[in-house]
Amino acid sequence: MLFIVGIIICFTHIFAILGSPPIVLWHGMGDSCCNPLSLGSIIKLIEKEITPAPYVHSLRIGANVEEDTTNGFFMNANHQIDYACKLLNADKNLTNGYHAVGFSQGGQFLRAIAQRCPNPPMLNLISIGGQHQGVFGFPRCPGDNVTICNYIRELLRFGVYESVIQDHLVQAEYWQDPHQEATYRRVSVFLADINQERTFNPDYKTNFLKIRNLVLVKFLRDTMVDPHESEHFGFYAENNTAKIVPLRESTLYANDLLGLKIMDQQSRIKFLESDTDHLRFTDQWFIDNIIPFLKD
Repeated sequence: MLFIVGIIICFTHIFAILGSPPIVLWHGMGDSCCNPLSLGSIIKLIEKEITPAPYVHSLRIGANVEEDTTNGFFMNANHQIDYACKLLNADKNLTNGYHAVGFSQGGQFLRAIAQRCPNPPMLNLISIGGQHQGVFGFPRCPGDNVTICNYIRELLRFGVYESVIQDHLVQAEYWQDPHQEATYRRVSVFLADINQERTFNPDYKTNFLKIRNLVLVKFLRDTMVDPHESEHFGFYAENNTAKIVPLRESTLYANDLLGLKIMDQQSRIKFLESDTDHLRFTDQWFIDNIIPFLKD
């Protein structure tokens, strides 16, 4: 533990000399790395508010923006994590560490990076609307992807836990049916793994505890994520969608399968809220609530 603290202090001194740490962004479903109206505007805001402007790597999963967008729907989440790990390892600007900001499903994907790919080191992990206990519903589609989302709804209805759907439909890979918990734990190819619900991987916990802070943003009027409490690691009770089990009452927390209890006791989990719909925060809200975690 003292060794890890020493490394963090060392990195802090390095960044104090060179400027703020680099930042890695991962977009949400239906978006891309380089959309000027979404992540493009976030990058400009970061560069405006942090001086000198930090290096920003907005992850592109695929050869171009079109592939990046499509892969957010149809590329196996585990393959996306592997792809992103290679990108991060190849980026020499990230060698001494980086802050990570994930938007919507990018939040749980970056958490998987923290658990599976500890090098280069992740400093703060900021999840803005990430669905860390999954979803049970697909109420609304982002942007102009209505045709794709209608197709996805049909596939989910066909059989969310069928192997062919699990292997090729991203949203199925973090779908948690509270009425089929045993099936979910057995066949979920992504969420059940990173939440340690099938087998316990000690490296996941060890690696996750290396981050400084976990910042979780929940949207109080979210019409896209069902239930929106998943953004704070809450979820429906088994066989009861009328009851939400918050993080601190969950098995994940009680058994400390990820180190969340340790982090919480050390005040390293920050529970933030935005009284808006999914990802509908203002520039000022981002400046007030997120920018401070990106400066040091």
